[in-house]
Amino acid sequence: MKTVKEKMNAVATAGVLFSGMMVFSSQAAVSLETRSLDELYQSALKEGGTVTVYAGGDTAGQQDGMKKAFEARFPGITLNVIVDYSKFHDGRIDNQLATNSLIPDIAQLQTVQDFPRWKQEGVLLNYKPAGWDKIWPEYRDAEGAWAGVYVYAFSNVVNTKLMPEKEWPREMQDYLRPELKGKLVVTYPGDDDAVLFWFKQAVDKYGWDYITKFATQNVNFVRGTQAPADDVASGKSMASFSTGGALVPKEQASSRFILPKHDPFMSWAQRAAIFKKAKHPEAAKLYLNWLLDKKTQADVWRMWSVRTDVTPPTGYKPIWEYKNTSPQAFADFMSDRAAVERFRTQLSLYLGEVKGEPSPGWLGMHPKEALPH
Repeated sequence: MKTVKEKMNAVATAGVLFSGMMVFSSQAAVSLETRSLDELYQSALKEGGTVTVYAGGDTAGQQDGMKKAFEARFPGITLNVIVDYSKFHDGRIDNQLATNSLIPDIAQLQTVQDFPRWKQEGVLLNYKPAGWDKIWPEYRDAEGAWAGVYVYAFSNVVNTKLMPEKEWPREMQDYLRPELKGKLVVTYPGDDDAVLFWFKQAVDKYGWDYITKFATQNVNFVRGTQAPADDVASGKSMASFSTGGALVPKEQASSRFILPKHDPFMSWAQRAAIFKKAKHPEAAKLYLNWLLDKKTQADVWRMWSVRTDVTPPTGYKPIWEYKNTSPQAFADFMSDRAAVERFRTQLSLYLGEVKGEPSPGWLGMHPKEALPH
């Protein structure tokens, strides 16, 4: 006769086996997409020819290039891409789900912590686009609930006409140099978690004394991460670290994106997912397959590809080979919201609160199309 302990162990073992079987069953149930882009295109046309994406970004027209390329590849399909800060889109989506008024078919956001939560809440469609097995494992959910669609990084952007190369700031300490006082532009770290993470890494390496010194640099703080890129390119500011840039800049470009050699820089895989309640699921699948297609990814829409079979531009390595950045570290930071808010509150005591209108404009609760731009 079994003892109570033996019975309890048997029940626990059975539970583990059952749980493992459920996970295996769930994973096995979702196979890779086998239809071609043209087959998906025809299916999307029959469905109505529209797909709506809530995309994280800083200006209403920031995704216009992607919209133009998608619609040129698939005539008759409208890519309705609506840009706002990710932290506004995710709250908007949560409210729409709660009120049964969901607008987007797809969310494509920087708030990477939302996607595991939405998966747990059962609102995401498990789906594996073609080429799923080529996506770097850290950038995709095992069951297909979400996937990284491109890797973005924030690091040094400098105006090459305003300073010689030997003076370009590359490391964190460079931004404390006296000659850069009043000549830097930075996104409010309280407004963007990616920029906040840059400061978290600075504090982790150099302590709060670094922030005390940085606060005396008379920095021009702005909303959104597009503004620093624009200000540096125009010569309004000399440099920034709170924005991205082209890995292969145009020859006549006056700004350059530069990675540090020693200090950490921040990077993340922008995540995307299809909602179960999507009104245009076939068009959503077409968009996700196109976005993750090897040819599209090779165009380096947003800096690095998430695919292991796409080679970065000359002079760059795959993002996962850099020792001084970790997209997973950013994801871990984002997942502990209590710690994020504690750090944000402390940092605001040094650098001040966010001021000004949001750069994308005010979109309201249920935006159905991009703001005029």
